[in-house]
Amino acid sequence: MTVGIVGYGAYVPSFRIKVEEIARVWHTDPASIREGLNVMEKAVPDADEDAATIAVEAARRALTSAGISGDKIEAIYVGSESHPYAVKPTATIVAKAISSNPRLMAADLEFACKAGTAGIQILLGFAKSGMIRYGMSIGADTSQGRPGDALEYTTGAGGAAYIIGNAKSEVIAEITNTASYTTDTPDFWRRDGAEFPSHSGRFTGEPAYFKHVVGATELILKDTGMRPSDFAYAVFHQPNGKFPINVAKQLGFEMKQIEQGLLVPLIGNTYSGSSLLGLAAVLDVAKPGDKVLVTSFGSGAGSDSFVLEIKEPIEKKRARTVPVRQMISAGKIYVDYAMYLKNKGFIVK
Repeated sequence: MTVGIVGYGAYVPSFRIKVEEIARVWHTDPASIREGLNVMEKAVPDADEDAATIAVEAARRALTSAGISGDKIEAIYVGSESHPYAVKPTATIVAKAISSNPRLMAADLEFACKAGTAGIQILLGFAKSGMIRYGMSIGADTSQGRPGDALEYTTGAGGAAYIIGNAKSEVIAEITNTASYTTDTPDFWRRDGAEFPSHSGRFTGEPAYFKHVVGATELILKDTGMRPSDFAYAVFHQPNGKFPINVAKQLGFEMKQIEQGLLVPLIGNTYSGSSLLGLAAVLDVAKPGDKVLVTSFGSGAGSDSFVLEIKEPIEKKRARTVPVRQMISAGKIYVDYAMYLKNKGFIVK
């Protein structure tokens, strides 16, 4: 049985704020921010955009890519750190928006920035077992960062949706293997009722990000007997613009393998959408036969790693959706710090 991605869609808000504008308010050297984080600007939600609206837009585009209607989806999982309701699932909002069948498995997931890839693993099991033909996993966030905190320079907005299915003729990227690496590492957290997350500063790199991304990637390379040189593309979670470059070098990947999916310098860290948006950008250009490695990371902490093989139907299906890099570059609207605060809901009338 061939199981994998049969359609994908992405959404990034049009609004942007430059790191220079944030640095101006906090009297910080913007050059040091750009150099230290490798982030130039970030995507900002409009006043009426949240994780649910981003998830809906991405879901609709994924259906268009797959060429199926919403009532064919038998399971929906939405991963996010910024679900609009503490008690009321985002997944049901998406289900209604795409006119899905009420005979549906649905739930919201939360594992920091890897909740979307956790959903893909769930659907992979369902599809392999024959329980479903099509399921959808979404990673979407309007990332939170306390004003003045270092996170504020990187917390972006956006998301991507993936339809996982088991019809061989429809699969555009077969998921041949997956592996996870998980420990109790409290590098980043947000307590119930807290508006903004807390983090352990430099410890978010080690022993959190690098240990888990390397751990999951090395596991899947061992499981498959593959080497970094076997992959045309690789995507690693992108909390900033430097970590994925450094971890790629540590693992033996070259810059040419990761640059297509490296989006954080342009839109910031979209949390649950981060690695999934990077994968979408890769699917926009990958050729049949290409091998792709994807490794997510979620604070707390854990990583999910996947090996994908691109299949022939990708040529037709990706023509139905907007390429991610085109979406990012077209129609950008720059806002000042006050508008950024207003759109994020930090200031109200």
